[in-house]
Order: sequence, then structure tokens, then C-alpha cells
Amino acid sequence: MTEDIVRDYIIDMQTMHIKFEGHRYKKDEHMTVGLAASTINTRLKTLRVMFKYLVESGLHGDNPMVNVKNVKETLPQISILNAEELRALFSQPDQRAFADFRDYTLMHLLLDAMLRVSEATKLEKRDVDFRAGILTVRAEIAKNRKERIIPLSKKTLKLMRELIEENEEDFDSPFVFLSYYGERLQSNHFRKRLQEFGEAAGIDKRIYPHLMRHTGATIFLENGGDLRHLQKLLGHSDLRTIIRYTHLSDASLVRQHAQYTALNNVLSPQQKPRKTIRK
Repeated sequence: MTEDIVRDYIIDMQTMHIKFEGHRYKKDEHMTVGLAASTINTRLKTLRVMFKYLVESGLHGDNPMVNVKNVKETLPQISILNAEELRALFSQPDQRAFADFRDYTLMHLLLDAMLRVSEATKLEKRDVDFRAGILTVRAEIAKNRKERIIPLSKKTLKLMRELIEENEEDFDSPFVFLSYYGERLQSNHFRKRLQEFGEAAGIDKRIYPHLMRHTGATIFLENGGDLRHLQKLLGHSDLRTIIRYTHLSDASLVRQHAQYTALNNVLSPQQKPRKTIRK
């Protein structure tokens, strides 16, 4: 195996390989020529790991991957929801129904805390500190397996408290988001219901749980939020190089979140915190 063979392999993946060729569930228009840059880079990463092991074990001479760089990836344009679309979406669940109120609460949480839906549906009651107004994403449920602390808005905390009390009347479960039968809510089930809410709201965009995370993060920055604080809230490892020289206190994080959370774009002025007493 040589470096030239690896480069020929990259060219083959870019110009010859047919996506989903022979896949029984994919339409012909999806079977285009050339793999995505991200797919090619994932394969190159695997080769790097394999040849590093082979060379260190004495099973191969030179490492052909040393000078092979990743293919340049073009980041896709992320579509987000504007304030009007958010209001329309949030108005769809019937809060008198258990499942709709649960989904309404989860929608607030996803937008406010910018969680991944898999993290949100695995939350347990012990993860929410109502007195401190924070949420703990435990390492075992976080995608990057690192624990993080997220402040929550008063509106989200109020909804979650109501939901937990509602659950405890009929179910004995440690989880916050439950199905009709008291089992943990599955991400795919919520994903389908959120899509239905989007269709009912007449939103001409693909509605999916991660869109709430994208929307929350984008509005956070547009409202003046700090990128370093956003990195802590998202638990996004790709932004480590930006904040590696900065130490942020939890108190500062709480202040930043309260000021720049995307939920402020949804709440009416009467629902927002107000000042009534002078210092």
C-alpha cells in the first residue's frame, strides 16, 4: 500500500463511486456520482487509525497516510426558524392533552437549553435543580460523554415542574418525558409529532428536533450572546480551540443565558422578567 494508491482511492470515491448503488429503499435520483466529502474523510480517518496501528506493530513499513490530507468540506447552510414561525409552532400543541403538553414542554426545553433530542428524552427528574434553575446533562447521556450544566429560563422550569407533577400522579418513573403508558419518550416518536405540528402551523420548512438547537444557538449569537458561553451551553467539542485560553464562571454563564436565550423571542413582554423594586 502506497500514498499514490490512497490518492487514487480518493479520486475514485469523488468521481466514480455511486451513492446508494443497489439500495432497495433509495430512489434513483439519490444515486448520484461521488461520495460526500464528509463520507470520504470518515473513511480516511479509519485508514489513518489502521495504518498507525500496523506501523507501530511492525506489520507494515511506511505509513501511506502521513501526507494525505482530508478532502475540503463545504458546510451546509443551516435553515432556522424566525420568531413568527416559532410562535406558530408553539401554538399548535393543545396543552389540555397530556401528550401535547409534554411536547410543548419539550419544545421549550430544546429551544431554551439547545439540547440534542436524545439528551432531552433521557433526562431524569434528578437532573433538574429547580431551586438553582439549572439542568445537568450527565456524561452518560451527553453525545461527547462530558457532563455540562445549563441554566434554564423561568418559563421552561415552570413547565417542567408542572409536567413532572403530572407524571407523578399516574406513573412511577425517573424520566421527565414519558409516553402515554409511562415509558420513556422515544426520540423518533417526538420527531414525528414535531413534524406534524410544523405542518399544522403551515411552516414551509423541514421541522425536526435538531432545528430547535440550531435556531436557539443562532438567535443566541444574533442577540449578542458570547460564542464562548454558547460553546459551554452546546457542549460542542469543535469550538474548543476558541475557548481554550478562557475560563468562564457559572455565574457569568447564568447571566449570559438569561439575557440571550432564544425563548425571549417567543415570550410576550408580560411574560418576561421585570424590575419592580429598586436596589
